[in-house]
Parts: sequence; C-alpha cells; structure tokens
Amino acid sequence: MGGGPGGGGGGKMESVALVAPVTALEFAGDVLLAGTGPEVVAFRLSGGGPAAAAGRRSVLREASVLGLRAERGPGAARRVAAFGGRWLAVLAVRAGGPGGGAQLAACGGGAARELGARVWEARWAAGGRLALALSGGAVALYEWRGGGRWLQRASCGGAGALRCAVLAGTGWARLALAAGTAAGTVVVWRAAAAAAPRQRLRGHRGAVLALCYAAPRGLLASASEDRSVRLWAVGELGDGDGAGGGAGACLLVCYGHGARVAAVALRGPHPVSAGEDGACLEWDGGGGVRRARRGHRGALRALALLPAGGRLATGGDDGGVRLWRPRRAAPGAIPLGAPGRPRAVLLAGPRRVLALGEAGELAAYEAAAGRWAPVLPPAAAAGPRGVLAAAPLPGGDEALCALAGGDGRLLLFALSRPGAAARLRPFEGAVRGLGWAPRPGLPPAAAALLASGPDGELLWLDVAHRPGRAPGVRLMGRYLLPACRQRWHTCAAFLPRAGLLLCGDRRGSLLLFPCSGCSGRAAESAGITCSGTNPGGEGSSSESETSRLVHKGALPLEAPVSVLFGLHGKTGVTSVTCHGEYIYSTGRDGVYRQLRLRDQQLEVLRKHRPCKGLQWIEELRFTPDGDLLVMGFHADNFVVWSSRTGENLHCIPCGGGHRSWSYYSSPLAEAFAFIKCGDVMLYHRDAEPCEQQVLLASLHGREITCVRRLGAVEVPGHATLNIFVTGSEDTMACILMLSECSRAAVPLARLSDHVSSVRALALASSMGPGDKGFGDEGLSVLLFSAGGRAQIECYRLLCARDPASESAVACQVIHVGSHRLDEHWERKKNRHKLIKMDPETRYMSLSVIPGTSTKQLPMPWKFLAAACSDGSVRVFGLLEAARKLVLVAESFHHQRCVLKVEAFLYTRAGGERRHLLCSAATDGSIAFWDITSPIAEAAATLQQAEGEMQPLALGTPLLTIMAHSCGVNSLHIREMPEGRYLVASGSDDGSIHVCLLEVALGGGEAAGGTCLHVLERVARPCAHAAHVTGIRVLRPDLLLSASVDQRLTLWHRHPGGLDELSTTFFHVPDLAELDCWEVREAGGQLRYYCVLCGQGLEMLCGMAPPEPPPPEAPQ
Repeated sequence: MGGGPGGGGGGKMESVALVAPVTALEFAGDVLLAGTGPEVVAFRLSGGGPAAAAGRRSVLREASVLGLRAERGPGAARRVAAFGGRWLAVLAVRAGGPGGGAQLAACGGGAARELGARVWEARWAAGGRLALALSGGAVALYEWRGGGRWLQRASCGGAGALRCAVLAGTGWARLALAAGTAAGTVVVWRAAAAAAPRQRLRGHRGAVLALCYAAPRGLLASASEDRSVRLWAVGELGDGDGAGGGAGACLLVCYGHGARVAAVALRGPHPVSAGEDGACLEWDGGGGVRRARRGHRGALRALALLPAGGRLATGGDDGGVRLWRPRRAAPGAIPLGAPGRPRAVLLAGPRRVLALGEAGELAAYEAAAGRWAPVLPPAAAAGPRGVLAAAPLPGGDEALCALAGGDGRLLLFALSRPGAAARLRPFEGAVRGLGWAPRPGLPPAAAALLASGPDGELLWLDVAHRPGRAPGVRLMGRYLLPACRQRWHTCAAFLPRAGLLLCGDRRGSLLLFPCSGCSGRAAESAGITCSGTNPGGEGSSSESETSRLVHKGALPLEAPVSVLFGLHGKTGVTSVTCHGEYIYSTGRDGVYRQLRLRDQQLEVLRKHRPCKGLQWIEELRFTPDGDLLVMGFHADNFVVWSSRTGENLHCIPCGGGHRSWSYYSSPLAEAFAFIKCGDVMLYHRDAEPCEQQVLLASLHGREITCVRRLGAVEVPGHATLNIFVTGSEDTMACILMLSECSRAAVPLARLSDHVSSVRALALASSMGPGDKGFGDEGLSVLLFSAGGRAQIECYRLLCARDPASESAVACQVIHVGSHRLDEHWERKKNRHKLIKMDPETRYMSLSVIPGTSTKQLPMPWKFLAAACSDGSVRVFGLLEAARKLVLVAESFHHQRCVLKVEAFLYTRAGGERRHLLCSAATDGSIAFWDITSPIAEAAATLQQAEGEMQPLALGTPLLTIMAHSCGVNSLHIREMPEGRYLVASGSDDGSIHVCLLEVALGGGEAAGGTCLHVLERVARPCAHAAHVTGIRVLRPDLLLSASVDQRLTLWHRHPGGLDELSTTFFHVPDLAELDCWEVREAGGQLRYYCVLCGQGLEMLCGMAPPEPPPPEAPQ
C-alpha cells in the first residue's frame, strides 16, 4: 500500500475476506496447514474425528504461499517456513488457540522477508536454520532469526530454467539439491560441489513441475506437464561417494492423468499425484491406478500426506481443501447362482435377495445360509410377466411383499409367511405398475400400496401386517391417469399435511391427486374393505378373490388436480420425494427438479443436473448430516453421488439400468443386486465413515468472471453476513455467503443451467427487511446471468436467515425464464433467407433498465440491456408472472464487439422520464442512446401479442465519445443533481476517462427532443500498468479503480484532473470485475466496501475520506 500525490486525506483499503487457490499444504503434528493466497489457514485434526478450522493468518505481503515446510521433532509447538515468490516467513504453530485449537504466531521479528530471489524450496537444517533452493540454481543456508543473514551460498552449474526443487540432507556438507527444469530434466547437485551436476535424469517430455524425495528408500518421484509421473532410484543424494549401480534408473512410468501433474508425494514405494484434471491418483507397483480420488471442481495444486494414519490432503484452484481418510478397496459383485432364469430381482434387506423367475416362481437368497430357498411356486405366484415390490417393516427382519402378474392377480403377503396371502384380482388385465409408498398416519406395521392396471386406472390400497394371518387390505382410492401410450405409474409419494397424492408416470409426467376425502368414503362402504382371504392363511377360491373388489366402483375415479405433462421427457419419472417444504422429482433425463405446492398446483422452481455424464437419475436421499445423495446410472455403472463432496461414493459396474436391479441402504451396510448373464449378482459393503471431509468449501473450478452483491442478512449471534453471486468460466453461477469474521466463503446454492461460461450478472427487484412484500429476515432479488452461447437465465433468489443451518443463511432459487438466440432464430419465419447467428456469440455485459414500472409502462415487464460480442446492443423484456423472456429491440451500430452496457434514468422536474443507455465497444467509443420510445412500443406490442414480437430497432445514438484508444473494460455511471451524470470508464491501455454529461429535453425531432451535452472531460493516461477491469464512482469527487496489475486505487476528482489518494495491493490475479457498496456505521461513519473477482475472490473495506468543502460563492 502506498499514498500518491495528495494522499494525506485518502483512506487505504484493507482486506477483510479472501478466497484464493490453495497452493500449499503441510501436516504439522495434529494440525493441517493450507496456503491460500498470502494467508495460512490451520485445521485441527482431532484424532479420528472431523477436522475443524483453528486459525488463519496473513504471512506474505505481495505473494501467494507456494510452499509450507514444518520442522520435524517432538514438542507441542512446531515452526513452519512459508515461502512464495521472493518472500519468506516463519510461523510457530502452538496449542491454545480458539476452542483449544492451534494458534499461528509469527517468528523472527514477525514480518515476511524479501530475499531478492525466488524461493523454490525450503528445508529445515541443523541448528534450526533453513536451507533454501533459489532461482538460477542457487542453494543457500539462511539464518532467519534476528535480522536474517546468509550463512553459505553456492551456485549450481548447468541449471537452466528451474520449475521445482527438492532438498536433502541437514548440514552443508551433505546438503543436496534436485531440481526439475523446463526442458524435462531432473538435475541433482551437492551444495559442497555445486560446480557440476551429480546426476541428470532424463525421460520427461515436458517441464518437470513437482518432485518428492524419500531418503530412507533412495527414491525420487517427479511429475511433469507431459501428464506422467516417474519414479527414480537415486540413492542417498547427499552421499559424497555417489550412489550404487542402480542410481538414476527409472523404476516406474505412470500415465493416467488427463492434464498436467502439479504435485507428487511418496507413500512408501508408491507415488501419489495430483493433477490439473482434478484427480488425485495413487499408483501401484506396476504403474497402474490403485486408487482415484475426485471431488474438487478445478485443477489440483497441492498435496500432503500424513504417514501416521494414512490420511491425505488436497487443495486446488477451486479454493477448497479436502482431507481423505484411508478406505478399503471396493468389493466386487459376486454371483449368487440363482435357480432358473431370473426375470426381476429385489433386495428385502442388506443380505436378503428376492428373485422372480420367468415362469413366475419366487425364490429368496439368505446370505447367512448362503443358499436359495423357494418362496412361492409358479402356480401360487403371479405367473409370467410378474411385477414385484416389497416394503421393509420396522425391525429389519420382516417385509410386506406384493406380487402381481399379467392376468391381473395380486398377492399380498409377509415374507416370513408367504402362504398366508391376501389374493386379489383388482383388474381384468395386466398389472402394469406396482409400488409401496409410506403414508403419514399409518401404524408402523402398515404401508400404502399403489397398483396401476389397464386403461390408466390407479388403485390405492392400505395394507396392514398381521402376524400369523394374511395382511389386512383396505381399498382407499381410485384414480385415472391421463391418456397416453405408456399409461401406468412408476412412483408415488403422499404429501404430508396436504392430503394429496403425488405420482410420476412412465410418460414423464407428474400428477397430483386428492386423497383427503377417500378414506371417509372407504370407511362408509363395507363392500370395499378387504381383510384378506382365508384368515387361517391358506388358499381361497378365485370367486371370493374377485368378489372382494367387485364393489370398487363405489369409489369414484378421481382425476388429477394438477398435471405437469412430460416434465421428465418420454423416458419416465423414476422417483418423487418430499423434503422440508419442497418436492423433488427425478427421471431418466439426467436431471432432478425442485417443486413446491401452491394452491394445490405444482410449480417447478428449478432443475438440477448434479454431475456430468449422469444420464439416468433413479432416486434422491437426504442424509441426516445435510448431504444429498443422488443415485443413478453413469454409462454402464450404478453410482451413488454425493452433492456435498462432489464424488461417487459407490460405482458398481452392472451393465446399465435397463436390466432388473435393486439398491438397499442402511446405517450398517449398503447392497446392490442386479441380473447379469442369467444370474443374480450381489454387491455388499459394510458402512464406513465418509472417505473425505471438506475443510474449505469449493467455489469455482475456473476463473470467476463476474460478481454482484445481493445484500446483507442479519443473524443473531453472527456478524453481518454478506451475500454474493458469482459467475465463472466453469459454466456455473454460485450464491455464497462471505463473512468478515471467518474470512471464508460458504456456498449456499449453485446454478447449473448454462451450457457455456457465465460472463455477466445483473440484479433487479432487490428487497430487504422493511420492504413491502418481504419479511424482516432476508432478501428477495431477481438475478439475470448471461454468457457464452448467447444464453440468458433469470432467477428469483430468496435469502433468509436460518440459524439451524451451518451457514446460518438459507437460499431458495426459483428459475423464472431463459433465452437463447439460436432457439430464437429457429422460431423465425423465412429464416432460410436470413444469416444464421454465430453460435459463438457471447453476452459481455448486462444492465437492468431502471424505472420501467411507471404510469408510462403499466405492464409488469422488466427490461434488460445486453452487450454482445457480435456487435449488437440488445434489449430484452421479462414478464415474471408468465416466465417469459423476450428479445424486444436490437442495434448493430457499433459493428464490433460491445464490451459494456449501462442503463440509467433521467427524471425531469415535472415527472417526465427518459430511459437512457450507454454502450462501450472494443474501439474505445462510448455511445449514448435514448430507448424510451422502443421500450414503450415494446410494452404495448407485448401486451397485444401475448409475449411474442419481432425485435424493434433502437435507432441511432444521441452521442458518441471516443474515450479510449482501445477496448473499454469497465464502465460506471453516477447520477448527480440537476440532470447531470458522471460517466467513468477504464480501458485496455490502463487509462481512465471521466466525463460529465447534462441531459436536456428540447423541442428537437430526434428521440423526442432528448439532448446530451458534454460539460467536462478528464483523462488519466497510464493510470494503471495493465487493463482497468473495474471502476466505480463512489462520490462526485471520489473514484475507485482496479486493474489486472493487482492495484486498487482511490482517486480524487477535480475539474483539472484525477489525483491518486491511495493504492492497495490485492491478492486476486487476473482481475475480471469489482462491485462496491457503502455501509454507515452506528457512529455515523461511512465505510466503502468492494469485492474483487478473478482467480479468486477478495473483499476489502476502507473509511471514506472527508468530503471537500463546498466552493466559495463568488464575491
């Protein structure tokens, strides 16, 4: 930080929260240390329990922590060397921190030291000194205590350009350096004889990025950008006599990463590597992958092993840290030798398998006995084309079974007494769908059964288990499914407290039926009640079976009260689940949808695509610890995917989901049975603790391209929690909470509807505590996101405090609408006469047009302006109630990529309004438009055309200013009194331009007489050393700019120019955007906050400098 000319009154900005890539990891006793940006974060490892954050400290000034090296030895306090770039700092890790955790304290004077050369590696030497590997192939012994001084130093000959290094030995006489070069060679020197290399290890075809040396075994592992890991036998590096005959031999070459390998470690004789493909691979002795660990959202940069206990830590570009516990290898599925030819398989427990044969026979496999036992013969069962379903009862040893066949017969029995069965014939034709559904209010030993037959008839039966007797059956309701080709249900759930039944069918539709009045009508008619056939438990005649349901016509066929036809496509709905206040449905289309019930109507809030490549989602399960497990099929494998950790908990090769299969999960074990090659296969695994623990949550896997602050949520017992939304190159938008206390980010929701990068965000309809239509505890915001493939998505975000959750804030997302230009082009008439849009068109910037809900525009449309890479400025209209987003106007005036767009509103003294728009392009020009008439005309057309129209022309700009010599990367407009506006912009050439405009409404013909006059122009060439990608006008006399040069500068504006007040170094490389807001404290003091995004996310704040005195009146 530093002050410039006139900096005496400027307030410096200070970092209050930072999320950066994790670039270093190290175990120091029972503490895990992570380097993220210039900070070191400590996590307490409490035995076998979960790790917890214990402390955070900023240690390096203007560099990221690239390495952490803990001093080995006994004692509760550990010293750790942290280095990055040319900086070095030493920390002490002591007990006695908050909550009994670790405390980070500075050693050796407390400040980081700049050494004048890049530090590639550090190692603790004898006497508590540090051995350092420096740029240029230098090795040195450094005394860090006191003022810091060099004890010995040597330059290694023939080094070349280094990319990584590792040190061995403790004293100068035995100190050795192994360095990886950009040419793909590993070179080894001894410090005492550094003139010539001792060994050269060749084999890599790309730069060597990481090294790890195991002195007891004499092994050196290397990782390269050629995607390979190699293991070398190098012997004792510090041995002056040289190694044995096998020294320098390559023992192992490992290929398996899909990108560059960034880190490597040794676990015994086997390498463990972390790559930019996001995978951590453990290799076996033959060069094959022994264990693959995935879960991070981006490239991995750091890796650390804890020999005691076998734990492993990974960190990467997503800002996340994960701790991995050792886990037994997954067992394979074993064949059970099923009798006959099985047609369907069902798990009635972790070690009990039911198999239905082609002829209709039913057999059970008990793992304890290791053999099959017949349950029902073909004659007593349902015959061919049978359908089987089971509902486990409390206790785990008993289950209610339902078996139906192609002739319409239905058998209901307890698995322990299959002979005591209730035999029914509910339909004249085949039973198409059969399934159990838990119903609130039923006794524990009872469940609801739903059966669908021909012509779309659906029956609801309540079935009660009666030990020693046939189950009791009561017909509760009859429903009619909508007409379609595949007219049967596939899943069902009773909605608690709503008196409704929700079904999914084979056509992919969701159907909502009433069930509150059915039970009363069922109780009134004794002819509909079925207590089971033959209470003694043995057979009965078919005549009595048929007469049991002959009076089912007394119950009317209920039609659905709400239908979402074909919601999951033609492949069908696989499950419906109620959790909290929301409904979740899954299907074979690879997505699950979140819905809510409003006035007995189903409303889709949003859809989720949980992970790439999951084509078929079968079921969702919510765990007690807040995780969401997604079960489905990825190619030929059945997978159980964790939403929290982003990994497959189970991956079972089974041949795909088209064959019969069944999954069972309990706190003690998990099992999966399936049919393959005419046999029943069983996969069984005892429950284990979760393999990985998320210590720092992941944000984005790639660069963050845009950020907006939604607002703040007040939670008792917490400091003010700021809520942000970010967009990234990884096609995701993330709503997150950033706290000044923890200095960490907590994701609240992720938006995955984009097919390409998210490059722009805009907010509208922001409401908070005290606003009409909202409570006192949260925020309601309309969010627009746009980016590649000319795609815009719109969401309604509802953020409220939730003290019960870990984040203390809950965020509900409602998908409102979307628009893609390629789909818009497909709907055009005579499109063969038009030039098709470029599929690579991107939206570069968005701005919500303010003040459209006025008397001039009575319709509830909201309008959005977009800057496009194809040279156009486009305006869209949104009708939130109808969930329509429509293109209403466009102009190709710029004829080149439009980088920024900003809308503002001019209000005349008499109340007359003008909607104005500012756009900036790659040639440095800034154009100003009056879009009042196009918006009014579009609103009238949309009202008449019911949301469809041909785009209008925006006309010509009112004024064009050549503000810069190249592209305008940042733009901001601030309203001033008397119809004046301050327009600030930043460019690729590092310059800043500020102009003062005045709006006047005259009698001219063009644009209704709107005129713009430039009153003042101020330019500051070379204000920054790189692109200016963020600028804000905080006050008429105060500007804030940020650049790719990682400098945040506060400027004082006056009629003669811009004066620098202060400059702050921030820790976000490749800055993409900033957002600013102000907070007035209880004492009346004003603070300015800003958030920066790029390769990370950082929030800074500073006190507002005093305002200048008003100019004196002329005498």
